[in-house]
Amino acid sequence: MNDTNHKEAASGTGPEMGIVVRNINALLERSLEEERQKTWKDKIADTITGFTGSMQFVYIHLIMFTIWIIWNLEWLGLKPFDPSFVVLAMFASVEAIFLSTFVLISQNRMNAQADKRADLNLQVNLLAEHEITRLIQLVTAMAKKMDIAEANDAEIDFLAKDVQPEKVLDTMESHNRKMQDKKESEK
Repeated sequence: MNDTNHKEAASGTGPEMGIVVRNINALLERSLEEERQKTWKDKIADTITGFTGSMQFVYIHLIMFTIWIIWNLEWLGLKPFDPSFVVLAMFASVEAIFLSTFVLISQNRMNAQADKRADLNLQVNLLAEHEITRLIQLVTAMAKKMDIAEANDAEIDFLAKDVQPEKVLDTMESHNRKMQDKKESEK
């Protein structure tokens, strides 16, 4: 690597950074597009969820409930409008129902986005695994032609095989079932 390449790599301006910047821009553009495609219902749910998850929301409720309670305990000398706090409890219950619904709406949409990203990660990982497998095969073939002893390692033969995701999933599920059976038998 010459001095220019070292300086570019150190400063983060080398050719490899072009790929990183392109990937970042692509992901940001995708996020903006997803934001543009949100329905008005999703936007309302996200706005409400965002506000209710803020400290401002907590402060407003703290002030409102404090005033409500102090007023109805007659500490201010004012006539109570909810002396048994039944209306306050009803108000809080109805609010909790609606807020939990808005949170669930936002979470469902976010879970769908997370599932898409997980699928993308899986596809990228499978592609990378396939590419690495091909590289191992090529390097092993070159090592064998050069009579390098490590080329005959059994582990390399194993690594030179493509991963079959369905078999990995089957193995994971089998192990999970065994662990669950073991836990149940210990009860």
